[in-house]
Amino acid sequence: MSDTDATKRRRTVSWVVALSAIALVFDGYDLVVYGTVLPTLLADPSQLGHISAGQAGALGSYALVGELVGALAAGALGDWIGRRKIMLINLAWFSIGMGLTALTQNVTAFGFGRFFTGIGVGGLVATVGALVAEFAPAGRRNRLNAIVYSGVPAGGVLASLLAIVLADDVGWRGLFWVGALPIVLVLPLAIVKLPESAKWLAARGRDAEARAVSERTGVPLVPEPPVTDRVGFPALATRALAWPTALLGLMSFAGLLLTYGLNTWLPKIMSDNGYGKSYSLTFLLVLNLGAIVGGVLASLWADRAGAKRVVVTTFVLAAITLALLPLDLPLVALLLAVAVAGVGTIGTQVLIYGLVSNYYPTRARAAGVAWCAGFGRLGGIVGPVVGGLLVGAGLGGTTAFFIFAGVALAAALVTALVPRADHAGVPVAAVAPEPA
Repeated sequence: MSDTDATKRRRTVSWVVALSAIALVFDGYDLVVYGTVLPTLLADPSQLGHISAGQAGALGSYALVGELVGALAAGALGDWIGRRKIMLINLAWFSIGMGLTALTQNVTAFGFGRFFTGIGVGGLVATVGALVAEFAPAGRRNRLNAIVYSGVPAGGVLASLLAIVLADDVGWRGLFWVGALPIVLVLPLAIVKLPESAKWLAARGRDAEARAVSERTGVPLVPEPPVTDRVGFPALATRALAWPTALLGLMSFAGLLLTYGLNTWLPKIMSDNGYGKSYSLTFLLVLNLGAIVGGVLASLWADRAGAKRVVVTTFVLAAITLALLPLDLPLVALLLAVAVAGVGTIGTQVLIYGLVSNYYPTRARAAGVAWCAGFGRLGGIVGPVVGGLLVGAGLGGTTAFFIFAGVALAAALVTALVPRADHAGVPVAAVAPEPA
């Protein structure tokens, strides 16, 4: 590769990573902002009407149902119409949904707004992994995916900070209006700077366009396995991909159950355990900061040792720290445990997206990522509902944390069963280095 091509590629990859990460910051913002405003909505019926703990858990899941729909739709279309179009559509969709939610006046409309917003979020999460995997150099895929998907916990940090600093001034509606900003801040830049994937163009037989994009971006065209008649979701049902796809889906289910369950209910559980509002939000902030720092460091290890081994380790860390949270720990030790739990839950989900994005061939990559993001959303739906049922039953945080710890341990066992990606149609290089 010439120096000119290398410079073009660095510039292209930087734009793809930056725009993808910023898009997912707002995904993370949407994830956490509901947890930050939930105590206010529960305590003040004048906002949307009376909301029980069970209803609150259901409202937290409506966005997840939308994300399931959005992820599967993006997967169905992404391998056919391209990554770029899907990403641009969902940036606009998400922003409009957040604005509509800020205008709602009752519980029903609020729930619909959460569902509508979730469709755009799901489409983004299912698309950026495939996009980054097709632009990133082979030896940096895990770390670049981790940087991109760390946008999710970074958005959680942003939501937590804004809730602490601005909630009293702008109210919960103002916090939701912040989530509508991508349509004016990010979408115009993405339209200008985000290229289509040359690999996807080549896989669709559009060779002239693929070569033009490759020359313009400096991203080399790597020979792909021959395109069969199975593209997208049908390819996932082949003998080579069906079993690992099921296991990867279960991993994502567990990771998002833990992510959404903790982000939704951690402030409320800590508040019930005697910590004031600012402390409760601080725990949420520490959880997501731990996920960002730990997730990026773990991704560097994943590029050396293989993502599968690292995900097993971080799930085990989650199980241990979640089991420690109900104990009467000193505040410093408790904050450290929450940070490590963030690495093992939200940070692990970041690593799972990297593993999944690099596991599949181009013809099935968007569908594979979408399947894991979409099926994982079922876990995200279960997490807030389980937390709501336990809180509503007066069982408090102890039972919830032990259940979450058990889920993390089971997920570590599932991850250990994922086969090495050396089956037909998925080159070992796609996930190298990935020891058995």
